[in-house]
Amino acid sequence: MTTYADTTIRAARSPLPLAAATAMIRKSIHEFCSDPGRKSSPGRLITFRTELEPLDTLAWLHNQNTYPRLFWMNRDHTDSVAGIGAADSISCDNNAPNSESFSFLQKTLENKNIAARYFGGCCFNNLQRRDASWAPFTSLYFILPKLQVTSSYGRQELSCHLVLQEGRSLRQSCQDLLDSLDRMQLESSAPDAVIPQPATISYLPNRKEWIERCNDVLQTFSEGFVAKIILARQTSLTFSERFSPLLFMLRYPFPESSTYRYYLEPEEGKAFFSFTPERLYHRHNNSLVTEALAGTCSRERGATDGTTACDHLLNSEKDIREHSFVKNTIADELASICTTIEMENEARALQLNNLVHLYTRCTATLRHDAARDATILETLHPTPAVGGVPKEEALKHIMHLEPFSRGWYAGPVGWISPDKAEFAVGIRSALADGRVVHLFSGAGLVKGSDPSMEWQEVDHKIADMLAMTGCPAYTSGEKSDPSYEAL
Repeated sequence: MTTYADTTIRAARSPLPLAAATAMIRKSIHEFCSDPGRKSSPGRLITFRTELEPLDTLAWLHNQNTYPRLFWMNRDHTDSVAGIGAADSISCDNNAPNSESFSFLQKTLENKNIAARYFGGCCFNNLQRRDASWAPFTSLYFILPKLQVTSSYGRQELSCHLVLQEGRSLRQSCQDLLDSLDRMQLESSAPDAVIPQPATISYLPNRKEWIERCNDVLQTFSEGFVAKIILARQTSLTFSERFSPLLFMLRYPFPESSTYRYYLEPEEGKAFFSFTPERLYHRHNNSLVTEALAGTCSRERGATDGTTACDHLLNSEKDIREHSFVKNTIADELASICTTIEMENEARALQLNNLVHLYTRCTATLRHDAARDATILETLHPTPAVGGVPKEEALKHIMHLEPFSRGWYAGPVGWISPDKAEFAVGIRSALADGRVVHLFSGAGLVKGSDPSMEWQEVDHKIADMLAMTGCPAYTSGEKSDPSYEAL
């Protein structure tokens, strides 16, 4: 069993208001720093923490002006983290295969020997050139927040992380953490600000180009080269004024929806965020939980033929076939790294606000030599639900057909630690870059797909985000759809 040289100091044991909790942690830092027997070992993690009285974590995060700013919530809403600053980070930027980034993450985390959660994400495909708007989002970027509010099963906690650095004295490091606490805003009431309506909206590709590209893919299917490809669309909203992209998290109108919430803002005004229903995996030591999520129907579409959306989806030959590609591929991939695999036989319906997906849960036991996140990430990413089948051929077609860079869209986002990790798939996502917000969504193409229906599907998948801007849920319509449209 690995032994970690971490120290946790609990400043108080009963829940406190934020101001009192901050004061208690400041006192603990002063006492820790003043102890003449303390040793300053580089790489060592010291965590100061105390329980909090109920706090609106997103409102607290919105009021902070320290970057990076981070938010994570799992799909069950039992675990959430809001963090600011970086006590430590892991990053790399290259155009090598993703497997190299995953190995770098694993080795760096093992060398740090720190038993804490690092939050971040990765590019969908490092081999694809990234647009300038993705500049803050490198191939791989994870942080250990300096100041963090954690909510777990109804309990909240304020944590301050201090990682001792080579060449810095314990006193200097403690003073830096105290300065960060001084800059932390204690206000945690929700702001009145709203997301403005965009001045313009544009599509890449536009509807005509989308249908042409889909037809190219369908022709590829008939030639037998691939069985499934996911094509994505970038919908760009241009605003006349700047605003905090964190408002998308604050104003999300469906708080009970079964989605992960992910937000990372490395620098002011540049953020990637996602409301994704799809888990990539959860690992606890050698126990793994993953899933197949593919096949989509809007509740509106299901109602048109007199059935519920769930019934429509569970009886759709096209959607069941699309889901089977994902389910079978995941089972085949896991066979190389697992000793046992238990995949549900029948697909279930996962209901969101305006969409229903086919969903199959899978539990597995990892081989001892494969119980590493680098191995799992390399095996599962990208899933057939965001790439295609077969994987490598589908990725080549995506790079050729899509006229924009995916960046972190559909990449793994989440957290990692030595004994546990959880990653979601960064779909239903957006990139904020100043006054422009790019929304990303995709559709799975298989033999028999209708390009016009798939265009509507990508509309449905970003409808929640569009609605927050005051736009009609479906702005692209059935028109000739120019690539640029004023609202």
